Amino acid sequence: MKIISSKNNSIIKKGLVLASILLSFSCFSQQTINGSIVHDGIVRTYKLYVPGIYNANTAVPLLFNFHGYTSNSNEQMFYGDFRNIADTANFLVVHPQGTLDNTNTTHFNVGWGGSSVDDVGFTEALLDSLSAAYSINQNRIYAVGMSNGGFMSFRLACDLSAKIAAVGSVTGSMLPSTLVNCNSTHPMPVIQIHGTTDQTVPYNGSAGWTASISNVLDHWATFNNCSPVPTIVNVPNTNLSDGSTVEKYTYDNGDNCSEVVHFKVTNGQHTWPGSIFNLAGTNYDINASVQIWNFLSKYDIFGLITCNPAKVDEQFGSGDFQVFPNPSNKSIRVDMKTAESSSYEIYSLCGQLLKSGSISKTSNEIDLSNLDPQGYLLKIGDQYQRIIKL
Repeated sequence: MKIISSKNNSIIKKGLVLASILLSFSCFSQQTINGSIVHDGIVRTYKLYVPGIYNANTAVPLLFNFHGYTSNSNEQMFYGDFRNIADTANFLVVHPQGTLDNTNTTHFNVGWGGSSVDDVGFTEALLDSLSAAYSINQNRIYAVGMSNGGFMSFRLACDLSAKIAAVGSVTGSMLPSTLVNCNSTHPMPVIQIHGTTDQTVPYNGSAGWTASISNVLDHWATFNNCSPVPTIVNVPNTNLSDGSTVEKYTYDNGDNCSEVVHFKVTNGQHTWPGSIFNLAGTNYDINASVQIWNFLSKYDIFGLITCNPAKVDEQFGSGDFQVFPNPSNKSIRVDMKTAESSSYEIYSLCGQLLKSGSISKTSNEIDLSNLDPQGYLLKIGDQYQRIIKL
């Protein structure tokens, strides 16, 4: 950023402060990084997506996105895609690569097929490795997966719960043995998306290797002390050509304000709803990636973030003003401690002044509709806060 010299020291000082803040936000494009670690003597690989608005001075959430049986990390990155969401919500997405089982097929060891690979240990080691290299909010680690990857997410909810805040599964389930021996150490928010005509992981379960979706939901609703009877809402059937409809089941009022949410896709098959891969049986009334992130992002390791108002300041920043909602797709409200009118400025992360005006306690809304979806800096007085336009 170019600083214009001036005899006025206060102007120079303010310019240097802004320059320092903008540099800390590191204006760079998003990156996909191919990485590897060695765990249990095996070279394990992964693909890490780092959004362009990431900066090392702000701890961000991390989402594990596990692929399905026979698939791989690259396919999952595109098929169950969270990258465009990460670009605005500012979180890292890691796509671990499974190993080959005794049939030479890629998998994550969730307890079937005689596999001896320690994928729980690998996940923990990968988390430690990424935490050493990136600024990660250790209270906001999430896991999601497709099919075998969904089984893996549930296994982490049981066996690595001290580090996992919430989990999601698309077309996955739980082994009956995992269901019985689950040892989660805190209420575990869960979102499950599953088609009723799934022939690979049957909705009603299959004796010996996969529990029914109703049993999985009952387990987590009971464990979390949620209401035993869910609220059921019909999702608008916006796509009449996909041959399927969706109902949303919500088991609420759990410990730490936890919930268990299920999107039941009637006539849905073994697919990721909303995916750009237009496979037969894919539902397009919902986007699984959007629904999952909207759900997971509400929680940290202690439960629903807004269940304790003090945590809201921790997530969105603190100072003489607070911004709500953040992220936002239309406008933001600014709550200020002072009753006086104040001027504001909005900068791009590269330092360009894009918008300015004045706000007060009684007129505190700022319109963002003319800004592109990305991260910005809001300046009021001598304080700055990052805001995100969706």
